[in-house]
Amino acid sequence: MKSEILLKNLNCSVIISNGELLSFKKQGVEFIHQKGSKGWRNSDDEMFPIIGPTFENNFIVYTKKGNAKQDQHGLLRELNYRLVSAHKNSANFIKKYDKETKIKNSKFPLKSSEENLFWPFDFSFEKNFKLESDILKIEFIINSEVGMPFMLGYHPAFLLSNSGKESLETKKQCISLEDVYNAGSKAFPVLNSNKITLKNINKKDLEISTKGFENFMLWTEVNNMLCIEPITQYTSYTDQKFSEENMRLSKGKEIFEVQIKIL
Repeated sequence: MKSEILLKNLNCSVIISNGELLSFKKQGVEFIHQKGSKGWRNSDDEMFPIIGPTFENNFIVYTKKGNAKQDQHGLLRELNYRLVSAHKNSANFIKKYDKETKIKNSKFPLKSSEENLFWPFDFSFEKNFKLESDILKIEFIINSEVGMPFMLGYHPAFLLSNSGKESLETKKQCISLEDVYNAGSKAFPVLNSNKITLKNINKKDLEISTKGFENFMLWTEVNNMLCIEPITQYTSYTDQKFSEENMRLSKGKEIFEVQIKIL
């Protein structure tokens, strides 16, 4: 199968490679941070079944099925997507995990002391793209046993002007890039919100709306890109231990959606 998938309509185009969103353009103008540019090595990624660093808890997550080993943002990103289907305006990908399977940690040994990660539950994780007019819809479907604890975050990075003048707006607040810089590695929280607008400089604004996530966090250390991350919960406010008591419990099938709209 092709390593890159192209979705296209009259105004917009999308490029996806192995489940990663590489490009979203309208009339030739790019809105996605490009791999290899300063700021972050990826253009998008997922955080599952954990959001945030776990090293202060010795990389342990406590569950009713025993202790799991998870590094920052979970083991999903260590698995490879399989292409299920691709059409003119849509593409569907899936990852599957068998419980207790040890997964090599790509951060070991330079950035982590944990060589292998594992999770005591089976799950499948679908990532589905659909391009409709000026909107890119990204759907996440998680299938697992009822009661599996989890957190979910989507981690896309958007291209900025490199001027430092962009800002973000919600119904309740206006956020500057300086606010995001000052939050540092913990990221800037935008809680109890399902919509945020990136006010771009010299190009059209972006509206990111969600279903199921209910929160965002914002992160960057540079002027040329910004991560606007829908999350099920913000973990940096507390020193909580990673336990299913602090996580969502699956109903068996969980569906989440992100819409990226060029205004």
